[in-house]
Amino acid sequence: MTSPLLPTTAGAHRTNVWDALERARLCAYPLPPHGHHPNFTGAREAAKHLLKHPQVAPLHTLIVGADRVLLPLRKLALESGLTLYVPNVKKDGWYWRLSGGAGSATAGANLSQMAANGEPKLKPEGAQAAVLACVAADRKGGRLGKGFGWSARGLHLDLPEFTLAHGLMLCGQLPCPADSHAALIGTPKGVIQTAPSSAQGEDRLD
Repeated sequence: MTSPLLPTTAGAHRTNVWDALERARLCAYPLPPHGHHPNFTGAREAAKHLLKHPQVAPLHTLIVGADRVLLPLRKLALESGLTLYVPNVKKDGWYWRLSGGAGSATAGANLSQMAANGEPKLKPEGAQAAVLACVAADRKGGRLGKGFGWSARGLHLDLPEFTLAHGLMLCGQLPCPADSHAALIGTPKGVIQTAPSSAQGEDRLD
């Protein structure tokens, strides 16, 4: 496992990750990645791996962030029949409920189309887990977001959290406090199953 990094601030670590991704040209729109959850190359493959994981495949209702990097996951989830709750970025505390299924349109996966295709809901009823984007993560499950917005305020729903990350966004242990704990990290090469937040066990790539 990668050695822990020297302690630093969350802001400095985010900047290091954004800089590394930009230098490697591993991000698509929005550019530059700074200030965003990076829309990294391979996000669709990471989403496929996560949705096929044994802990995720049986689920029927997910909360999924509105970030661009999660667009492929939202489309794939709707295509497979899942119900999604996506935070309404213009109305704090509300969600768009999107229903998938055979032959259903996936236009609602796009942020600009959610109002036309989704149903406004105050509570994510029936949600079984949440997929949040990240700027950085560690192999113990520590997840660092962009520092503001819905995912930084916390879910407070007592649900398992998952995330997606490129290899350049990962380290053995975050050099700063994490925003939350991700039980699974979908990557372009597979899924990292982390230790519970109260444990310090080794991770597994399933």
